[in-house]
Amino acid sequence: MKRLLFLLATASLPASGAESRGTWDAREFGAKADGRTLDTAAIQAAVDACAEAGGGTVQLRGGVFLSGTVRLRSHVTLHVAGGATLRGSADISDYPGITPKIEYLYRERFTKSLIYAEGQEHIGLDGGGVIDGQGKSFPAKKGDDGGRPYLIRFSECRHVGVRGLTLRDSARWLSHYLACENVTIDGVTIHSRIRENRDGMDIDSCDRVRISNCDIYSGDDAIVLKSTAGIPCRRVTVSNCTLSSSASALKLGTESQGGFEDVTFGNCVVYDTRDGVSIEEVDGGACERINVSNIVMRDVAVPIFVRLGNRANPLPGRERPPVGRMRDIMISNIQASGAARTGCSVTGLPGHPVENVTLDNIRIRFEGGGSAEDAARQVPEKEASYPKGDMFGTLPAYGFYCRHVTGLRLHNLDLSVGADDARPAVVVEDVADLDAVGLRASAGAGIKPLERR
Repeated sequence: MKRLLFLLATASLPASGAESRGTWDAREFGAKADGRTLDTAAIQAAVDACAEAGGGTVQLRGGVFLSGTVRLRSHVTLHVAGGATLRGSADISDYPGITPKIEYLYRERFTKSLIYAEGQEHIGLDGGGVIDGQGKSFPAKKGDDGGRPYLIRFSECRHVGVRGLTLRDSARWLSHYLACENVTIDGVTIHSRIRENRDGMDIDSCDRVRISNCDIYSGDDAIVLKSTAGIPCRRVTVSNCTLSSSASALKLGTESQGGFEDVTFGNCVVYDTRDGVSIEEVDGGACERINVSNIVMRDVAVPIFVRLGNRANPLPGRERPPVGRMRDIMISNIQASGAARTGCSVTGLPGHPVENVTLDNIRIRFEGGGSAEDAARQVPEKEASYPKGDMFGTLPAYGFYCRHVTGLRLHNLDLSVGADDARPAVVVEDVADLDAVGLRASAGAGIKPLERR
């Protein structure tokens, strides 16, 4: 009998060690999952027990788990099963401030999260359930940066996986991956179009990131790369995603202190969005080896926007950075309809050109309706302005306005308008080494070179 009791007792204990990992149910640690009782302590206890036993899976099954901040630990996957919801508390006091150790642009400002991990490895979020941030409970207030939590925030973590979940209504950026390595995000649905400053995914100063098969409907940028820690954001691939945003769908910037290297965006559908593909380097750093291909867009105001500027926001305690560098950009196989009258642009600065840009096999239908006055207007430099597709106003080209560029390849462009337009399809100004082949434009409108003004 004693032996039987011993076996029954040990059967409920989790297996330990990396080779044999078990499953922990948050309900067994006291979670009520009734949507009213705060389950933070129970979920955290399950995570801690799982980590201390060598790792495994913490399960949230059935019901609504109301929670404040949960800290994920190494070798632990938090599984929100189909039919279950992890719901963020509407009380900001349930989110203790946690300041990441790494020095980065917003270190002292944004410190609250629903799910947080720092310096951990082999961590994950998965399942067919929902994580709901209740973002409407946290209205944006000027000067109140600490009053809106992220849904997910991982800082300096390695081997991260986020798969299969539906993520809803964050109070701030929905998911922030800061200086992480080897991140896989697959099959995630994001619906967070409730207010401003609600990016879907922020990949910030990370290395080796793969994003695929995601559906994002976001109130701010859908997928955006940043480099706020002064470290390049590099080796990032985004593929097979469907995206809609009130700002940019696929974006590099604005915060670009560390620059961007070796990035590909491919095989995506974009709809109902202000800017489709935005490549921006405005805070120093170098942006190089960027490929964008096979993107279909509908009702996107500015399908393509490339900008080297000089906003020059410094990292804390550092001097303002010099003008950055942008080179080796390839954008190909793009189809877009419903583009605005504004036009697209590729622009550098006097003495700081964008280098080696290829636009190939691109078909865009614009709204049109530009006037002779639009065609004759001088475009301001706006060196330090916040970059976005309509920053220059209506451009003197209905298709592409290119200024301060060296090594520009315009191959097989099909640019048309829905209404009569007095502007040419393409205007180039201060462009060296131009190679234009196979331009198809509306009648009477081709490429117009301008003398540098």
